Formats: sequence, C-alpha cells, structure tokens
Amino acid sequence: MFRALKKLKLESFNNLTKTLSFNIYDICYAPSEQAQKEYLAYIDEAYNAERLTAILSEVASIIGANVLNIAHQDYDPQGASVTMLISELPIQEEPLNPEAPGPLPDAAHNRQHRSVQTNLVLEPERAVKESVVAHLDKSHITVHTYPESHPDNGIATFRADIDVSTCGKISPLRALNYLIHSFESDIVIIDYRVRGFTRDVKGTKHYIDHKINSVQNFVDKNTLTRYQAMDVNVYQENIFHTKMMLKDSKLDNYLFGVKEADLSPQENKIVTQHLMHEMAEIFYGTNMVRMN
Repeated sequence: MFRALKKLKLESFNNLTKTLSFNIYDICYAPSEQAQKEYLAYIDEAYNAERLTAILSEVASIIGANVLNIAHQDYDPQGASVTMLISELPIQEEPLNPEAPGPLPDAAHNRQHRSVQTNLVLEPERAVKESVVAHLDKSHITVHTYPESHPDNGIATFRADIDVSTCGKISPLRALNYLIHSFESDIVIIDYRVRGFTRDVKGTKHYIDHKINSVQNFVDKNTLTRYQAMDVNVYQENIFHTKMMLKDSKLDNYLFGVKEADLSPQENKIVTQHLMHEMAEIFYGTNMVRMN
C-alpha cells in the first residue's frame, strides 16, 4: 500500500522543470531499394498529421493541459507538420502512488503492422520531412524522427526523438506509458531529469516534488516483460536513464517487402545476425565486432 505524500505549501508557483526525453528506434530488413521506399511510404501514412495530432492531443490531456489551437499540414510527396498551443489545467485527481504507470492507449489505436517509427521532425534546417511541436503556457512537446538505411545489408533504422517538458505540478512521466505504446519500437532509450527548485512557505528549497526510484516503475508491467531493461541513474542530481530492448526476435516482425518463408535457411541466418547486431550496437551505444 502506498501512502499519499504530504502536500507542500509553496511560497509561489511550482517552477521545477521536469523533462522526459526518449529515443525510439525501429529496425527492419528491407532488401531492395523499392522495399525501402515502400517502408518510408508506409511510415508516412501511419504517422500523418491527423494521427500525430490525435497522439499529441492525448498527451496534452494526460499531463493536464488544455489544447487552445491546432495547425497541421501534410506535405507532398511525404511529411506532415502539427503545432499545438495549449495551456495548463488544474489537476483533477492526483495518483495515490506517484511512481505508478500512466494510462495506456486503447486497443483501437494499436497498429496492425509491426512497430514502425514516426517520420516527424522539428528542426527546419534538417533534411527531414515531418514536424510536431506543442507549445504550452509553461511547457512544450516536441517529436523528431530520422530515417536511415544501410546501402549494403538492407537494414533500415528509424529513430524518433520525443521530448515532453513541464514546469508545473504534473510530471511528464504520466505520458510515458501512452507514448511507448503509441510509438512502439524495438529499442527505447529514456532520460528523465528535474531541474531548478521551488520554495515552500518556510523558504526551504525543494529540488524534486515527487517520488521516483526508476523510470521503469512508470512503465506497465506487461510492457516491461517484453523488453530487456537497464538503468543508469544519478539520484543526487535527479537524473534517471533507462534503456529498453525488445526480447522478441521473430524474424517476420522485422521484415518489410519480404517474408521469412521467402528466405533460404542461410539467408534467414544472415538477416537475423544483421538485425540482432544492429539492435545490440544501438542498445549499448557502441560499434561491435560482427561475428559471421
């Protein structure tokens, strides 16, 4: 049983900045140039402006924000932009356990195809096609994605960078569960940090206002069982880092433009080795010697 934390009486508003940043990677095997083009087209359709708007609108609701204005645009031949202006709402009900997972998306939002990452990028100077920015009165939400493929072995990697930053009472970790499922992937690398301080009525500074031992505690247990996870935390600095890599290695889940039944036993072995090698390098953040 969890005991509710004693409420702090603040001297003014809560000006702690809480930032949730995570990279989501999707790895696939697309053996031909045409297959890679089709994969890009699939991603562009799966993450068009309408769907991205729906995802960010739900995030805004989870973190306690009111959407004031939405502008979105799909581009030809591919890409989309979404911009939201939102303001903070009062928290209607605080969770009894502050280190509990946030809500999950309902089944209707889950994709039928395997997890493929978004193509949504913010920075105008970069050669990427899609943008999503949500401006809060004292918070923001951004999503960036970057497609990449290997010219020789058919491996294609798509990375999505998602940031949710709040300056109020609610923690963006409340949206983590929903986002992981909305952008389900092979590898998730999560950083959560709290900066600044707020004062109580006695003048004492508080550098964090909620309980946290691990980012993993904010992820649904059923989801965690599907991933290999590890933490690197710096508690005294309020920095929390978690890596997650999908355990399921069923080859058909990683193929695009080809099926496992179409591969010879030797091709099956080689493709599987390439995929697992790519995932291990990304998860551990280092280049590794390839074992043939």
